[in-house]
Amino acid sequence: MTVTTPHYGSGPVVWAGIIGATCLLLFVFQKMLWLVVPFLLALVLYYMLFPPVQRLVYGGMSREAATGVVMVGFLAVLGVGFTLMLPWLAAHLVDGQASIERYVQGGLKLAERSLQALEARWALLAEAEVAESMVQRLDYMSGHLSRHIEPLAMGIAAWTPSLLLAPFVTFFLLRDGQRFKRFLGSAVPNAFFERTLYLLHEVDRTARAYFQGLIQLTVLDTITLAVGLWAMGFPGALALGFICAVLAWVPYVGSILGGLLVVLVAATDFPETPAMAYWAVTLFVFARLLDDFFYMPLTIGKSLHMHPVVTVVMIFVGGAVAGVPGLMLVLPVLGVVMVVGATIGEVVTDPRLMARHYHARALRKQGAGVDLGL
Repeated sequence: MTVTTPHYGSGPVVWAGIIGATCLLLFVFQKMLWLVVPFLLALVLYYMLFPPVQRLVYGGMSREAATGVVMVGFLAVLGVGFTLMLPWLAAHLVDGQASIERYVQGGLKLAERSLQALEARWALLAEAEVAESMVQRLDYMSGHLSRHIEPLAMGIAAWTPSLLLAPFVTFFLLRDGQRFKRFLGSAVPNAFFERTLYLLHEVDRTARAYFQGLIQLTVLDTITLAVGLWAMGFPGALALGFICAVLAWVPYVGSILGGLLVVLVAATDFPETPAMAYWAVTLFVFARLLDDFFYMPLTIGKSLHMHPVVTVVMIFVGGAVAGVPGLMLVLPVLGVVMVVGATIGEVVTDPRLMARHYHARALRKQGAGVDLGL
């Protein structure tokens, strides 16, 4: 007689625990961003460098040697790239604040011309002097922004040493990741061992798919924006496209900042051609549509099997709980917590697994007291 084991899915209690644990983790991560950001970058590097390490291991090389070869190669490429970019960085860092103020002023002039054009078409706007009042408010806001540029730059510089942890952590994740999994598995009771292996596999699969999908999405966004900006004649199209693609890691907020950056560059570098800014906005909207309907379903969308309503709601919850860091971290954290919570929920609601665990514990207790006559 075949006994069919029923499947125990995640109920509302489990999902309440998943959402609560995600919010708690986001709140804690916000308080220790100096450590979370390097580890997040380390995970991105780990899942980016894992395929070549695995290929070398399959070719017969030991994991330690493969990790060393890949990390040395990566650091060499990074060093060469930094050396080539050093003159450009030095030239732009000297007058960084002046350049930012120039781009802000270019954006203000574009806004003034656009509002004046609207006033010329609608007399009601001209009577309300919308252009003059809006330009004054924007000019006042830009003045406050300029005063915050230097403290922001100092804060970024203070964060730089902690980012050096990322390659260090990546090296040990690549070399000792399997040992860490075995260490976690050895602490689990035998009745739950199979489910623990499944849990570790699913957490690794979810994180790998998400971060590798994020890398692929960044490459696609960079190529799309760079080609469009290059065709329009923008200087530094590749660098600008890459910056916008990285900013898009933060849902909604990053996309808005990237679009604003492109508009400011267009308004400043093409002051006599306001249409360039409008074409830049069109290009950015087109890129976002490609993201939503083609790129994300092909990359990140395949990794996190979440209902769209849950995804959108949790993005807003992450922003409310932890601000901009919450927007950036909420999806990977939710994906991992969802796998862990669903697996734990299946374990504790499976009477057969719990019976096996209690029986094994009773046998160990009985065996421990055999020589004592108990």
